[in-house]
Amino acid sequence: MMANHSLRSVDRFAVTFLVDNCIEWMTKLPPGFTHEVKLHLADNPPIDDVTGAPFLDLENYCCGAHGFSALIETQVGGEASHFTLFDTGPDSRAIARNVAAMHIDTHKIERIILSHWHSDHSGGMLSFLRIRTQSASQEASRSPCVVDLHPDRPVARGISVQGKVIGRLPNDPTFDEIRELGGVPETHAEGHVVADGTVWVSGEIPRVTDFESGLPGAVRWLENEGKPDWVAEEHIMDERYAAIDVAGKGLVLFSACSHAGIVNVVKDAVAQFSRPIYMIIGGLHLAGTDLVPRIEPTVDFLANRLRPAPTYVLPMHCSGFAAKVALEHALGEGCVPAGVGHKFEVTGDREAEKLIFAPTIQ
Repeated sequence: MMANHSLRSVDRFAVTFLVDNCIEWMTKLPPGFTHEVKLHLADNPPIDDVTGAPFLDLENYCCGAHGFSALIETQVGGEASHFTLFDTGPDSRAIARNVAAMHIDTHKIERIILSHWHSDHSGGMLSFLRIRTQSASQEASRSPCVVDLHPDRPVARGISVQGKVIGRLPNDPTFDEIRELGGVPETHAEGHVVADGTVWVSGEIPRVTDFESGLPGAVRWLENEGKPDWVAEEHIMDERYAAIDVAGKGLVLFSACSHAGIVNVVKDAVAQFSRPIYMIIGGLHLAGTDLVPRIEPTVDFLANRLRPAPTYVLPMHCSGFAAKVALEHALGEGCVPAGVGHKFEVTGDREAEKLIFAPTIQ
């Protein structure tokens, strides 16, 4: 079924990765990607007093953390750019350090999209809102930051092994905590466009792929008619993805954890928009021995069954080493070793729209 809200194609798209598990400074990247070191050396770096050479100020570079956060910039023609933050990482320190390291103007960010209620994606939210409030000018402080959330916030989530809960995730931010720091909670269970129509935030992701069966061992704390207890919740149904349509290129998909399965995400995006997939970004959740059987059919779908295949796949966060190796083998340089501190920019091509055709799934 096609999307109910019109997603505008953009003439410029950029993304800066503010939180990811990996730091990658040296591997070759495709055109349009920039390493963090190059960004720092090109932006008025400190000069060494002894040698006169630019100084690699590692104390103020990005740090890795188990989580995800990406700053999305979208622009149509000569209109103003829109800045959207997709997830905020796992803790208060990583997002703060990396925002400072990448010289992000936080007051320009109009909206935070939370992909799902897991603290490795929500843990930096309050820290970010605090930084935004403290750094904003008087004029900017009058522009609130919308926080786009699924309405079904859990009391607690955890992980169980063989029926025993071995760990409880930290609390997600509450709506009141968000308001206290200047955020404006906005809840959506259905798909909708934001950033003046340039970013699509999905609703519930249909689970149609037989081998993608959620997060093994996931549990949620429920009252259960006055008897609190942990209950199995492997499907994480509040998870959402984001999509941007780059003119002449196709869809850029942000799937922060892919608990729904990246194949299910791609199938839904194709059904919604009937556009080729240009780029897949984020955690594919294929790490760990329990998920190894999903790697081969996932890679086969992306490399062979989806036509055209994605131009780029950026397996980040929870994708896992084995999945990255398999994707690199299947896609070659189309599998990009992205990490925190990287930036990617692409310009749309309205003329190339004539060559765009609807994707097929074999």
